[in-house]
Amino acid sequence: MADAAEALFDVDTIARNAEAIFNRIVDAGGDLDRVRLLSVTKALDPSAARGALRAGLFDLGENYVQELASKAEALSIEEPDLAEVVRWHFIGGLQRNKINQLPEVALIHSVDRVSLARAIATRRPGQAVLVQVNIGDESNKGGCAPGDTAELVAQAVDAGLDVVGLMGVARVAAPDDTQRQFELLAGLADRIGLAERSMGMSSDLDIAVRAGSTMVRVGTALFGPRSPRG
Repeated sequence: MADAAEALFDVDTIARNAEAIFNRIVDAGGDLDRVRLLSVTKALDPSAARGALRAGLFDLGENYVQELASKAEALSIEEPDLAEVVRWHFIGGLQRNKINQLPEVALIHSVDRVSLARAIATRRPGQAVLVQVNIGDESNKGGCAPGDTAELVAQAVDAGLDVVGLMGVARVAAPDDTQRQFELLAGLADRIGLAERSMGMSSDLDIAVRAGSTMVRVGTALFGPRSPRG
């Protein structure tokens, strides 16, 4: 069974897919020294994470605390050399009661309220984070309102967090509307003076890069479609 899983996420396939993504970034006007590829391994067998790391993709993103913790522990036991180079990113909604269960991560992408910022800062002073902005104005999505972004950033910094940028997920829309949403995020980051803009996924990363993304979160284009979560 393990051999079959490894075959699904072999290094050569991941590397070819990554090269295609890098080409998309360049074709969209992005600089590969400036735009980072974040491999989203949520809901995938741990072999996806191992394959990405062996292909030289060291930034891995997970949406669920327990899943990240399980993969990080397995990697540290089974592949200690890879565990030394991985940079985990937490990209899902984070509940305050889960903070203590979250392993060490390079970046938390989903700070969307003052209470969460303060809770993270209390437990992890100096943690690098992104403030999540609801650029699509969707009631079922996380993120602060665009007009509240500067204040949330200031409050998070005052609490003791290292706010390095903003994150946003565009709602499904026509390309012009999608670009407008990403430009909204980039404009906010510019006005606040933040360097990082985590925006763009498999389907819309080209538009995001043109709008100024510095980090694209890619799962399907790298690993193929996911099975529905049970």
